[in-house]
Amino acid sequence: MTTTDYEAVPAVEGDAEAPQLHTVVMKFGGTSVADPEKLKSVARRLVEAHESGARVVAVLSAMGRTTDELLDLARQVSQTPDARELDMLVSVGERISCALCAMAIHDLGHEAISLTGSQAGIVTDTVHGKAKIVDVRARRIHEALDRNEIVLVAGFQGVSSEHEVTTLGRGGSDTTAVALAAALGAEVCEIYTDVPGVFTADPRLVADARRLDVLFFEEMLEMASSGARVMATRSIEVARSHNVRLHVRSTFSDVPGTWIREEEPMLEKALISGVVHQREETVYRVAGVSAATLFAALAEASVNVDTIVQTGPEIVFSAPVEDRADAARTLDALGLDWTARDDLGKVSLVGAGMKSHPGVAAKTFATLEAAGIGTPIVSTSPIKIACHVASADVDRAVQALHRAFELG
Repeated sequence: MTTTDYEAVPAVEGDAEAPQLHTVVMKFGGTSVADPEKLKSVARRLVEAHESGARVVAVLSAMGRTTDELLDLARQVSQTPDARELDMLVSVGERISCALCAMAIHDLGHEAISLTGSQAGIVTDTVHGKAKIVDVRARRIHEALDRNEIVLVAGFQGVSSEHEVTTLGRGGSDTTAVALAAALGAEVCEIYTDVPGVFTADPRLVADARRLDVLFFEEMLEMASSGARVMATRSIEVARSHNVRLHVRSTFSDVPGTWIREEEPMLEKALISGVVHQREETVYRVAGVSAATLFAALAEASVNVDTIVQTGPEIVFSAPVEDRADAARTLDALGLDWTARDDLGKVSLVGAGMKSHPGVAAKTFATLEAAGIGTPIVSTSPIKIACHVASADVDRAVQALHRAFELG
């Protein structure tokens, strides 16, 4: 099995003598293309961008719950679907979206071409279900753009070095879009979704949550890895590595959203940018193994380990709920003594300003203590404080911290 620890996006040769029109990559999520009318609305938005003079590349997700429905269908046929065949199955959703959108664009009097991940030159490693992009060979996209066509690329998928269809896992369409933006030298990668940007907290939990105008890559990385579902962590890592400017905005309005970019010198950065949460995250306690052996095995099984705490022979770590089966198989294969808790969620404060402001941790713990919320596990980075709390207390913790740090 071939794997890679990074996503290399090499430069793509262009015609140095040709006038360079600006290129924009526009990614639309499942809610943005959920039905034929919404797909036609996306087509109109793409045509508007094209008529403004941009070279337009769009990355589309599958319509609505198509991927979930395909996964359910697979489980009805097989309790343990073959990974290769599962990728063959679930990759069709994005292709449907692209083909339908191309038809709508043709009806609007413009030329468009839909491409699978393979046809678009998205080359991945050989890990089915969680493949990583290792190369982008975008010559066919350049040729279509040179013909003045709008290019529609199926997100979430690619082709492996062994010529197999692969899928990129959770948030894979985001990663496709950012990788293409890097390879094409796009002016911006616009992420269209059903919310108008990134907020100081989930607006469904906190009525006075504010939309943020600007976030830095480090902040967005921490927020995404801590539960903010606006963008996938992997896509932000690619954007940071290749300095791709991101603009998270609503599909359903023209209001500016949240810009995500490199950090710039500022006289004063906001102390806290936001409070993000996950209602469920499995926490494991393991004994009788070295950290090197444990985490090498989990990495081989493609388990995305998050928090790690070790103060003695026992190792505590967390991982997404969807990785539980892979984690359990790995721990059992190592012959370890282990337990898991499924009753915990995580609440995280994120902000570049906390690097230079003492007292954030003290205020965090005082706020949660006053609310009667325990924090059995705490982890930190220079710009994040993450507290595991009981899943039942997650909503209250978010509201209390948002209020305490006056983010409304």
